[in-house]
Amino acid sequence: MASHSENHYFVPHGSIYPALISVGLLSMASGFVFNVTGSDTRLDGSFKNPALSYLATPGKYMMYFGLAVILTMMFKWLSAVVTESLTGQYKKWEDKSFRIGMIVFICSEVAFFAAFFGALFYMRVLSVPDLASYAPDITPYKDFLSAWPSQGPGGTVLGETYKPDPAFHPMSWSGLPLINTLLLLSSGATITWAHWGLIKNNRKQLIIGLFLTIALGITFLCCQAAEYHHAYTEMGLTLKSGAYGATFFMLTGFHGFHVTIGTLMLIVIWLRSIKGHFTPEHHFGFEGVAWYWHFVDVVWLGLYIFVYML
Repeated sequence: MASHSENHYFVPHGSIYPALISVGLLSMASGFVFNVTGSDTRLDGSFKNPALSYLATPGKYMMYFGLAVILTMMFKWLSAVVTESLTGQYKKWEDKSFRIGMIVFICSEVAFFAAFFGALFYMRVLSVPDLASYAPDITPYKDFLSAWPSQGPGGTVLGETYKPDPAFHPMSWSGLPLINTLLLLSSGATITWAHWGLIKNNRKQLIIGLFLTIALGITFLCCQAAEYHHAYTEMGLTLKSGAYGATFFMLTGFHGFHVTIGTLMLIVIWLRSIKGHFTPEHHFGFEGVAWYWHFVDVVWLGLYIFVYML
């Protein structure tokens, strides 16, 4: 018969961490809104709302303050969770709830990227061709260009003439994007190899596998930064490059953000592995990060196919 300690569900004491993180989120979000509102400019550099320009500076500091609060509270909160795990507070029911929670979280991330991919498909397949198919005598969209990649409306729209940027070029599937694909696919293999090492209680294999995965993730981010610099300075591809530029940076940028978060999570797990925190029987902290990293790999394959290749 199972003992009481194996059947109970651990409930921690009340904590102030959620309230403080809420304050940090509110401060960071409000600061972002103030900063965008106060620094919103036209193409010629002039302010669209000069009366609100005073919001930019305090908004920037609110963002920094909110981010600092969130990071500090995350460190403190997660440290408490690690302590609870190491002291044997988590049994099978806690492990099960953690797994369900991680699955729900990844499902929410799937929905997040599905919305972005949906926006790409809607603009590429429906909105851009439809605007170009309207008869000029019944629509203000005259000579609208339906070509994809679309860097803007082209022709005359609502009485204003748009001229395509001659320096604009869409991002190729070869070069850095192909290298990044190989990097992420390799990182999926290295973290799986590390997991095998943990299951076999081979600490050396676990630590080396995690280190290689972290190195591949950081290399991916460096390559993406170089890709963005090349796009802005030599290809005329920016956030203002019409529907293509907006969707390209929206999808790849948010994926890069997820790679950054995943790399930070891997570093934490790597340091914990060096300290011997995981065992072959109990290592959901490792598994949760591995699930997240594989999710990031799969999303990138979708990006590579639908954004770069097609």
